[in-house]
Amino acid sequence: MAGPLAGIKVVEMNAIGPAPFAVMLLADMGAEVIRVDRLQSGFLNGDGSVIGRGRRSIGIDPRKPGAAEVLLALIDGADVLIEGFRPGVMERLGLGPEVCLQRNPRLVYGRMTGWGQSGSLAPVAGHDLNYIALTGALHAMGHSDREPTPPLHLVGDMGGGALFLVTGVLAALFEAQRSGKGQVVDAAITDGVALMSTMYYEFRQRGEWRDRGANLFDGGAPFYGCYTCSDGGMISIGSIEPQFYRQLLELCEIDDPAFERQWDRDQWPALRSKLEAMFRTRTREQWCHLLEGTDVCFAPVLDFDEAPNHPHLRSRGTFIHDADGVYPAPAPRFSRTPAAPGSRVQNGAQTMEILHELGLDEASVAALRAAGAIA
Repeated sequence: MAGPLAGIKVVEMNAIGPAPFAVMLLADMGAEVIRVDRLQSGFLNGDGSVIGRGRRSIGIDPRKPGAAEVLLALIDGADVLIEGFRPGVMERLGLGPEVCLQRNPRLVYGRMTGWGQSGSLAPVAGHDLNYIALTGALHAMGHSDREPTPPLHLVGDMGGGALFLVTGVLAALFEAQRSGKGQVVDAAITDGVALMSTMYYEFRQRGEWRDRGANLFDGGAPFYGCYTCSDGGMISIGSIEPQFYRQLLELCEIDDPAFERQWDRDQWPALRSKLEAMFRTRTREQWCHLLEGTDVCFAPVLDFDEAPNHPHLRSRGTFIHDADGVYPAPAPRFSRTPAAPGSRVQNGAQTMEILHELGLDEASVAALRAAGAIA
């Protein structure tokens, strides 16, 4: 693979949540990744998922005799280690940061958790919804007359978690090239989502953010939201700036003087009702024909089956269409060292290959097998 991270070696301790997605991004950008897959009842749990693409896999149980030494040897030659366990798990396995950085001082040790490595909640379980709830972000989502609407786990796991982990790892790698020293990257979903909410905290402090469902970006503004069409299809409107809002009124032939008061929040519910009635007079395709490609800031609301076939996304190659199905292509784009998706891998598929690369002879491999450390 010839991406911008070609030559960077990553060891991934396989886990659920945002860590595998973060590693997928590194792999797409050309990093060489070896994933450590734990054994379950002596058998390998086959994966083969899209998010697990671009790796090689070693199936080994770190808790069994001899396994930790193998993994430390693997980490000795790595630039990055990624783990997504609760605080303390890696230390109990003998693979904590102090041990690894003493052996490999240039190592960037990426740790992905929901609550962080410290704090009163650090040792307890949680999921995306809980993390974004604690930061204030969840409270701002959804309708005012009901509980907050749980978003897809793009906000917490993928946004506040994986993307901040990748940002931290890349920054630490850059610094390590100058200093020759690695470090620990403590990426917590709560930290990332809180930082992503900076603009909204500023709105609140300036008195510009009201309760849920009555604000510019939460569906309260009639010119920024989604509407249902006559055929049940839906569209999105984002005509915030005056010139874009004016074009919306002109193309839709809206001459009601009430719409001249764009920023009168007291008028927003009434204006939304009028737009709801108007957009129900035509099909989604008809509204696309009228508004798509203009500066109204418009797009149809597509589902996961429709989106990959939209002409714009097709022309950019935003989705890959191949024998395995349809799935998103790597991002962002690089002009000279393009990213590329690697092949999918089954857990433990390269165990023997990796053990031999580490220099283990047949007797050592047999000892690991006898100890139940490898399948």
